[in-house]
Amino acid sequence: MNDPEQQPARFPWPPVIYLSAIAIAATLGIFYPLTWLGSPLADILFAIGCLLIVGFVILDVQAMRTLHRAETAILPTHGADALVTSGPFAISRNPIYLGNSMLLAGIALVTGNPWFLLLLAFACFLTQKLAIEPEERHLTMRFGKKYRDYQKRVRRWF
Repeated sequence: MNDPEQQPARFPWPPVIYLSAIAIAATLGIFYPLTWLGSPLADILFAIGCLLIVGFVILDVQAMRTLHRAETAILPTHGADALVTSGPFAISRNPIYLGNSMLLAGIALVTGNPWFLLLLAFACFLTQKLAIEPEERHLTMRFGKKYRDYQKRVRRWF
């Protein structure tokens, strides 16, 4: 299903948004560092950040495996061939984007760079506007009531 009329997006915004947020936050952290919390709180946050990064890997891999098993598109520029509501999609309608957000939060806590948290909010907003909302329109057109029922059962992010 590569017909432009059936695509939720023409450009893969989410990877660009999240990679840009990482690059910008790292750069700002070098040139304009912000203060961070001291020990022991910073040590606890470091451990939580490590868990978030591990959670990102697990969530993204599981979500991609679930989409692959359903034989539907993983890339945001391809239309869906199946409505996937199992696995991570039973908890979040956007587990890959949730995982990407967990990665940014995890990096912030591990590095002690608050810029990652500030850019996380911006990345989530842009992802919602440029990717999630078009995907939701696509899925509503493609699957109708079945998708609307899924929207009622499962939240957009978590």
